[in-house]
Amino acid sequence: MSKPSLGVIFRPRFPPETLPDYARRAEAAGFSELWLWDDCFLPGAFTSAALALAATEHLRVGIGLLPATVYNPLFAAMEITTLALAFPGRFLPGFGHGVDVWLRQIGAAPRSSMKTLEQTVTAVRALLHGQRVNVQEHEVHLDDVQMALIPGVQPPLYMGAMRQKTLQLAGRVADGTLLTEMSSPAYVRWARDQIEIGRRERAPELADHRLVVYAHAKVGPDGEAARASVRQSLTALPFVAWADVHLRTLGIEAEAQALHQQYGAAMAHHLPDAWLDELSVSGTPEQAARTIERLAEAGADAVILLPLNDDPACLDEYSRYLMPLFGA
Repeated sequence: MSKPSLGVIFRPRFPPETLPDYARRAEAAGFSELWLWDDCFLPGAFTSAALALAATEHLRVGIGLLPATVYNPLFAAMEITTLALAFPGRFLPGFGHGVDVWLRQIGAAPRSSMKTLEQTVTAVRALLHGQRVNVQEHEVHLDDVQMALIPGVQPPLYMGAMRQKTLQLAGRVADGTLLTEMSSPAYVRWARDQIEIGRRERAPELADHRLVVYAHAKVGPDGEAARASVRQSLTALPFVAWADVHLRTLGIEAEAQALHQQYGAAMAHHLPDAWLDELSVSGTPEQAARTIERLAEAGADAVILLPLNDDPACLDEYSRYLMPLFGA
């Protein structure tokens, strides 16, 4: 069996006071990574990362994602430096476009989210390497800025990407790419191809590139019950519109749209099992493990399990039923 790095997500809606124990249990179960993200109006990712890192010994902790338009590159570099110095080799920061409606709500919508993302990641990297940075662009303004202290172990900078242009941008300027949940093996292969196009234009010092894939995950001995939960969760999301590129690369976009038009919210009962094999890590432990293996074969370096329905108890299910199949 292909064995990618396995991780789990601590969702922003989980009580932050439970994070240290959650991180310790994830590490004890054999997970090598724990991922967080910034959602507006919920506890922050940088402080959450500090809690998780301080509570564990070896667990790598990532942020996927920080909305680039919200973070001044200098202040992002300052926060990253603190965690990279205190926990060398264990912090994995990532940047993304952010959620448009929230960015408009807080007055942080950029003129160009693509330019903002590229300029932010490029400037943060330069600052972390101790370079003196001058950027006078529409979205990023730094005038003769330089960090006084930099990490001894440089943290990799990730970029969240979903569609062609951002995937190519990630390949060009980031050390790794984060793919959202709903990523099938077919989508992972397609995304790898797009990233590779960007990698051909990257600087020689950015040789490696790591692909991290999030996945809706529900696992248990009653595979049908687990899959019923995933069906209900998927159809509660506007996934037919939001995940159009995922469905298109899998070749089921038209069929998914037809199901949605015919059944609406009731389409949960009509999602084929074969779709769940592609779009989630769900079912019996053996079914879930096969999906993880196929994601790894498609090019995923890490598969990160996303607890279903904001339920932190999913961690115990993953630990009990799935991790033993991976030698944990």
